[in-house]
Amino acid sequence: MKSYEIKKQAIAGTLESSDIQIVITKNDGKGIEIDLQSSVEKQYGKRIRTVIHDTLVNIGIKDAKLVAVDKGALDCTIAARVIAAVHRAAEITSNYDWEEIDTWSV
Repeated sequence: MKSYEIKKQAIAGTLESSDIQIVITKNDGKGIEIDLQSSVEKQYGKRIRTVIHDTLVNIGIKDAKLVAVDKGALDCTIAARVIAAVHRAAEITSNYDWEEIDTWSV
């Protein structure tokens, strides 16, 4: 899979029920940092963080600061929002590698 470089801050998702809003920015050389805000964090916070982290790793992101505001999103929605945010941050607007994403996506 090609490597993505985060060039700018990007947002994906909404604050509507059953969704998650993802804001991603550069975090040069500092690894992946996830700031999660969720009303169900005690029950599902670990799982939400795992889905976000694994999606970033599968895309090839090693350094990113991510703020996630969860409103009860399912795993597939979380992954989709992370993928969209990364593509926007990397300024990729065409030629998505859907076949590669399908090999690891939920």
